[in-house]
Amino acid sequence: MIEELIFEIDYPAHCVHCEGIDEKIKEPVHHPSYEITAACNLRCIFCYSRVAVMRKSAPKPGYYGTMQPKAITISQYGEPFVVGTEKVVRAIRELRRRFGEVRIDVQTNGTLIDPETLGNNPDIVMISLDAGSRESYRRITGGDFFEKVVENIRVMSDFTYTVVRTIFMPGINDSELEKIAEIASDADELFLQPLSVYRENRELIELVNIEAVESMGDYLKAVQRVSEISEVRIPGCLLLSLRKFVEKYGPDTIMFLRRRVFGEVPTLQREWQFKIDL
Repeated sequence: MIEELIFEIDYPAHCVHCEGIDEKIKEPVHHPSYEITAACNLRCIFCYSRVAVMRKSAPKPGYYGTMQPKAITISQYGEPFVVGTEKVVRAIRELRRRFGEVRIDVQTNGTLIDPETLGNNPDIVMISLDAGSRESYRRITGGDFFEKVVENIRVMSDFTYTVVRTIFMPGINDSELEKIAEIASDADELFLQPLSVYRENRELIELVNIEAVESMGDYLKAVQRVSEISEVRIPGCLLLSLRKFVEKYGPDTIMFLRRRVFGEVPTLQREWQFKIDL
């Protein structure tokens, strides 16, 4: 049963220490982040970072957030490894020098990683994979790196805690979720996220089933499907909200929930603090 799954699955490792899973905090913010670049070598049809660049709202390079962090994300915009793996490692080491035993999570599309150089420097590596085949990967990302990303997921899993991060896009990749989950079985988690839609991502809007994107029931059915293959997780703030909803209204109504899927301009809600010389 889906309602049982909601209470059985764990929070994603990335969400531990995030204010979004603390119901006592009324206006939670995401982890601090170190933004290396807003540039990227792919053109994913769903990308909010590309929208931010178009709207001139992408953050400048630097550290954003509290000066007493428990976890730091590298990075929420762009592809950090555009600057090279050695510079990403340098950023990780400098953040540890400044903040001590803080957890460092790296978000990446997985195409430019040098696994031997990156090694276990980050505590968590989140690698995006939104397709289960080379053809679909090219259609979604505009790049031809499917096999390389799959290999980097496998190799990085030997070095550090590795997460496959997948956006649920009904009408585009829902038929390939089982294949993605099989690839993710080499990793520690499959982090399945619901889709947010921005008006500028016109190709996405033409292809995706908006009604299914709005349906929380369709999303949770997809979560249940892949949970039989890999260690699936969903965003911690969403998981907390779903648990509270079921406790208040009962399990029978959860499949009828609908989401607001169209997003506004993506912006960082944290203060810029400093920049590392890479």
